[in-house]
Amino acid sequence: MNHLFQTNLHRRSRFSLLPALTLLLAFFTLNTYGHGLKPMASPLEGRWDITIDVSGKPSPSWLEVRHSGTHTLVGQFTGISGSARPISEVHFKDGKLSFEIPPQWEKGDKNLSVEGTLAGEKLSGTLTTPDGKTYNWNGVRAPSLRRQSQPSWGKPIKLTEGNTIKGWHAAGENQWIAENGILRSPKSGANLITDEKFNDFKLHVEFRIPKGSNSGVYLRGRYEVQVTDSKGMEPALDQLGAIYGFISPTEMMAKDPGEWQSFDITLVGRMLTLVTNGKTVICGQEIPGITGGALDSNEGEPGPLYIQGDHGPVEYRNIVITPAK
Repeated sequence: MNHLFQTNLHRRSRFSLLPALTLLLAFFTLNTYGHGLKPMASPLEGRWDITIDVSGKPSPSWLEVRHSGTHTLVGQFTGISGSARPISEVHFKDGKLSFEIPPQWEKGDKNLSVEGTLAGEKLSGTLTTPDGKTYNWNGVRAPSLRRQSQPSWGKPIKLTEGNTIKGWHAAGENQWIAENGILRSPKSGANLITDEKFNDFKLHVEFRIPKGSNSGVYLRGRYEVQVTDSKGMEPALDQLGAIYGFISPTEMMAKDPGEWQSFDITLVGRMLTLVTNGKTVICGQEIPGITGGALDSNEGEPGPLYIQGDHGPVEYRNIVITPAK
């Protein structure tokens, strides 16, 4: 068999396979997608900023829904309190959704139950707590907060000076004391919130906690950076340098209780970089949504800085925020 004949035969054989391959692909497509095994593209998927009406008081909440495999919707949910919780399955049919979450704090309690309806780009429904109380809620799609360019930075603002509390207000009866540039909460009490609101920013903050105490720094009043007595512990979602319930630090950089420690934080949109005691432990990570204890769920708006004073004694100093222009 000469070379030319071999080449032509090879070409004919190759092209003669194309119709067969096309038929095979069509058969596979018909038998796969024709029997309901369609790629998931549910209108419920995505992130939702939710507000729960708790006896006339708006309480922030958050929901994320995504697909797992072909048929199943899963997600995570931040409720009235606690951290974001995983949802093993979100039921969704004919615009109606429902899911349940086991209790976070006490074993033996009933599940948290959520039901709702999707109408366009809005959600609404009811939430029933483990103790049997039912509240109404409404939700809108959370903004992406993706910035088109890197920010330029404005003038630094020092939020701790002298012996008076300036630029802050307490969320309740105030137990905070200002002394020599240190904001001190000697016991559990109210949280302290800045009067001014911020969008993107860089933040330097120093803190000191006694053994066993707990606090947090809330960015835009919605995303908590954990302040805990965590020396010698593994990085975790609820320990020092974590974004509560969402992002663990890559390394535990906690010092001994009673020592001054520091955070250097850059927040642009949802993207966060965190330096704890001189070491970068979160680098350009996206914060999915609000954490437990947030002031509101209006993620597209500027928000205040707030420091947690309701979990134990804590001191803060040298709080300097540099807003984006």
